[in-house]
Amino acid sequence: MTAPRARLLALAAALALLLAGCGLVSSSGTFHDATLPGGARPLDGARLTVTSKSFTEGVLLGKITATYLAAAGAEVTDLTGAPGSASSRQAQLNGDADVLWEYTGTGWVNYHNQTEIIPDPQELWQAVHDIEKSEYDLEWLPPANFDNTYAFAASAPTAERLGVRSLSDVAALPVADRTFCVDDEFFSRSDGFLPMLEKYGIPYNDPNGVPAANVTRMDAGVVYTATAQGAPCNFGMVYTTDGRVKNLNLVVLEDDRKFFLPYSGTAVVRSEIIERYPPLRELLGTISERLTDDLMQDLNGRVDIDGEDPADVAYDWLKSEGLVE
Repeated sequence: MTAPRARLLALAAALALLLAGCGLVSSSGTFHDATLPGGARPLDGARLTVTSKSFTEGVLLGKITATYLAAAGAEVTDLTGAPGSASSRQAQLNGDADVLWEYTGTGWVNYHNQTEIIPDPQELWQAVHDIEKSEYDLEWLPPANFDNTYAFAASAPTAERLGVRSLSDVAALPVADRTFCVDDEFFSRSDGFLPMLEKYGIPYNDPNGVPAANVTRMDAGVVYTATAQGAPCNFGMVYTTDGRVKNLNLVVLEDDRKFFLPYSGTAVVRSEIIERYPPLRELLGTISERLTDDLMQDLNGRVDIDGEDPADVAYDWLKSEGLVE
């Protein structure tokens, strides 16, 4: 394995001005040197800026993308790790960043204030693709095979003891067994906990539904461990690609009434850039088609649980897939 190398050294002063202007902060600007098998360079001469959000999965996707596109011959500026959604998004809208991984649910709800629930992932992607192309001239490429959406999970022993595999199974339990751990943000969301309970016919603060005493609100990180322990709740809110789901042996319950919006991971490229560099479409598609919920749990876990560097995890995965050497 080659050591990670720092990018942008010659552009440090210019980037300082750029980052101050758009509020974007680079994570570290580092990724591994690599080449495509056979030395192919379909992006030779291309100059691309890859950004990402600051949470683990966003950074990992950014590092995978930066490493792979650089291996394909592009000169890549690595601006992964932008704090929050707004700064990376704004950088792309400003033309200061070219490639960003997004989520269809984020595009639909956060960027376009839509309230309609479209449960079919492909249909939602098409709706977001069309509005983003029309309003912002951004190209949302076909989505990857992972969906980092909201879900509820139980420990394996709890799921077996209560005989639950779906949220409808939870709704059929005795009231005393309908205990939940959620964070404040999810509790308050218009597409979060309370309307979910309504969807499944077990309304909040109802003696025949989910009494207020059955709900414990806590930090999102603590929800996972509380759920694994089965106390103070049988069921906890999780993100479906979080590494702790597999590490803690949690059982994700089926959203059989299709309440939660899909959050399919999607590479987004400025239309001007993808028209200038057509190989981007195939290269990013090569990454997308390999990404699954199970894989993202593994990769996220290597960072969040094992403490590995996202640049190392990204390079190792690309190499294991035979995409770089």
